Amino acid sequence: MSTPRAALELRGVVKHYPSGGGEIVRAVDGVSLTVSPGEFVAMYGPSGSGKTTLLLLATALIAPESGSVLFDGRNVGDLSEREGARYRLRDVGFVFQSFHLMPNTSALDNATIKLTAEGLKLSEARRRARPWLERLGLGRRSEHTPERLSMGERQRVAIARALVNEPRLLLADEPTGNLDSRRSRETLQLLRDICHERDIPGLLVTHDADAREFVDHAYTLRDGQLAGSADTTEPAAVVS
Repeated sequence: MSTPRAALELRGVVKHYPSGGGEIVRAVDGVSLTVSPGEFVAMYGPSGSGKTTLLLLATALIAPESGSVLFDGRNVGDLSEREGARYRLRDVGFVFQSFHLMPNTSALDNATIKLTAEGLKLSEARRRARPWLERLGLGRRSEHTPERLSMGERQRVAIARALVNEPRLLLADEPTGNLDSRRSRETLQLLRDICHERDIPGLLVTHDADAREFVDHAYTLRDGQLAGSADTTEPAAVVS
């Protein structure tokens, strides 16, 4: 069965935070953006520009103060806690900047977490997860615990965990930050291929200049606002 086509849409989204001295941090300040099915989009910007907040809004881990975040036409900001958890489990593949791997647990079993959470038997979950680890170059490391893996290997386990349930939306927060240049490019290629092959939207937050070679569009977020594409002054640009 093919994956139903669905877009990620942000419409005038605002999310502010209080800071010390009574000031307000305008993390996301009126952002409108559409990531269509099959598109892999990069979001650049300095630290503190609101990039990670944008991802958290898309995962329904936080809700906007105003505006709408829609996936498949549904306003995810209005989901209940239970509905939000179900949305993240079934629809979203999120690659965290921090790995959040379970200690003393094999890479293979770490990669199965989303599947077993949906009630799949561990043996079947392992069968489905193993090809993802192999595709990420971890076939011979699948029985190693995080304590025996390098930082880059841990990141790749986290990527496998995000993809194992074949999500309908891919979100990634600095997924290449702990990888060497070769693995970074391989990972960016994989994430792009997943979006194109499965016709799903993908949003990547990154500082990695190499990402521009692998994405369909690149934007810059500065002071909570879209400030044009990463390499032109236009609102959006196709990266060739």
